[in-house]
Amino acid sequence: MNTQTSSGSEILNTRIQIKHSWIQIICLLLLISNSSSESEIVTIDVHKANDLLRNGGYRYLDVRTVEEFEKGHIDFDDALNIPYMLDTPQGRVKNTNFMEQVLLLCTKDDHLVVGCQAGIRSAYATTILLDTGLKHVYNMGGGYLAWVQNGLHVTMKTPKVEL
Repeated sequence: MNTQTSSGSEILNTRIQIKHSWIQIICLLLLISNSSSESEIVTIDVHKANDLLRNGGYRYLDVRTVEEFEKGHIDFDDALNIPYMLDTPQGRVKNTNFMEQVLLLCTKDDHLVVGCQAGIRSAYATTILLDTGLKHVYNMGGGYLAWVQNGLHVTMKTPKVEL
């Protein structure tokens, strides 16, 4: 009987140690994730984005592919189209020149609203922009699809007619 009691307490102590170890691991992971260099993304809805673009001195950065942009985009004359992902025969791949292309057209002090088709690519792009030192960057939640669904104005690039 004494043997069973001693085994039972050993098992209980082992379980407590394992639980304690998992708690330490979880706390360590939380600490590491909170101390990462990534800046916090601020996502705004399309109405707030529209207001900032019309009245707040913000510029629109569309990170969809060129083909997506040409099919329809948010109607601002100074909108930029710098794809975060590129279509290739192998599928979509990350544009390795994305930041270089952005910094050719923008400064770190520019105010940007970043959008894509549905809000996923723009979130990734916004993270990179913030981590690179741009300070005034918002991610537009829902992307172009939410913009259209909310009845906000869009335009399509008119193909050039060659004679």
